[in-house]
Amino acid sequence: MDVLRKTRWSRLVLLLGLALFASMALIACSDDEDPEGTTETGATETATTESTGEATATTEASAGGALRIGYLADFSGALAEFGPAIQTGVDLAVKHINDAGGVNGAPIEVIVGDDQTDPTAATEEARRLIEVEGVSAIVGPLASGVAIAVAEGVAVPAGVVVITPSATSPGITTVNDDGFLFRSTTSDAAQGVVLAQLATDEGIDNIGVMYLNGAYGQGLADAFEAAFEGTVTSASFEDGQASYLAELQAAAAGGADALVAIGYPAQAQVFVREALENELFSNFLFVDGTKSQELIDAIGADALEGFKGTAPTGGPETEAFAAWEAAYVAEYGDVPELPYIREAYDAVVAIALAANAAGSNEGSAIRDNLQKVGAPEGEVFLPGPEGVAAALAAAAAGDDIDYEGAATTLNWDDAGDVTTGYIGIFQYTGGGIQELDVVPFDLSE
Repeated sequence: MDVLRKTRWSRLVLLLGLALFASMALIACSDDEDPEGTTETGATETATTESTGEATATTEASAGGALRIGYLADFSGALAEFGPAIQTGVDLAVKHINDAGGVNGAPIEVIVGDDQTDPTAATEEARRLIEVEGVSAIVGPLASGVAIAVAEGVAVPAGVVVITPSATSPGITTVNDDGFLFRSTTSDAAQGVVLAQLATDEGIDNIGVMYLNGAYGQGLADAFEAAFEGTVTSASFEDGQASYLAELQAAAAGGADALVAIGYPAQAQVFVREALENELFSNFLFVDGTKSQELIDAIGADALEGFKGTAPTGGPETEAFAAWEAAYVAEYGDVPELPYIREAYDAVVAIALAANAAGSNEGSAIRDNLQKVGAPEGEVFLPGPEGVAAALAAAAAGDDIDYEGAATTLNWDDAGDVTTGYIGIFQYTGGGIQELDVVPFDLSE
């Protein structure tokens, strides 16, 4: 595209390994509230629980030996917009798995929990999912700080696998997790580099950063600042403030030309409006957490028209992406605009494949086989009903398989991080969100 030519981005792949190291040196992990963003509303399949904003039990009694997976996400709190949206990816995966006969001879079941975008509430809800509902794995939480709290406080001691589809903080990499914590999205070590290049390409050399104080906000802000060659003036903020005017004034103090909004829609609705009304900023860059239709509706399409941002995405030219998109459209009618629905689908499928490969639904057995089902030396299988069915059969037969995810390859390293993937460039336009370009990255070397 004229706006962002792919040749301009190709050199970024070489920088991402360095960015990962730099961001790990800068990151200050936190257990503060700090979720990651996604999309519109979703529906549930019969094999999953229906979510009403409260944690609920399964619609059917658990059959003996059935693989039970917890979906721990936000149905209230700062990310209430996003829990039902990402659940559409979970539901689609469950449908494809159960239509293929389930796992280890039984349909899988998903039990939904509301983490309220709060580490304490999330820890208690995770305890319920594990100790009462008997889940062997959890998809979620969405927030980096919440995911760390759940893994360290409950899941790892209980031997339960956690795959977060959206926690992007580099701090996830260093959690002492005994191999039980994975993510199906990419570290913000990659997004920070792409965001910095986008700012440069927009002609910005002096920029303010507003970031949510927590693992996600701090991690992405640090990665961006390490990669950006111009002047950066940063200000952190807390969730739930009635006004962010003081923080905006601090971010603008260096004479910034634009503001990077690193947070979530409920917060951004307040501080973007305050920035405009007080004429502190008139130019913005957004990220995955502020990539939201809710934000457009609250601020107004005209006020956000033309502003750009970055977010993890799937590779538009891959067979896996195309296969998943066709299956999603067949089920729901439209392709989702915002991130992490694909990642949630991949997380559920990976758990199912690992359990089938192990011949066991135990958490430790799933953990020990997750890297194997995405290993690049195996036979390639794609998302979608046919691909998932074939992959489940191959895994049960003991074959070497390489499930190519809808969002990433799921080539996991020893820290549970995906090593390759894509960062998308989007733009607010016409009251919606338009995808402009996709930047590949490779952190495996």
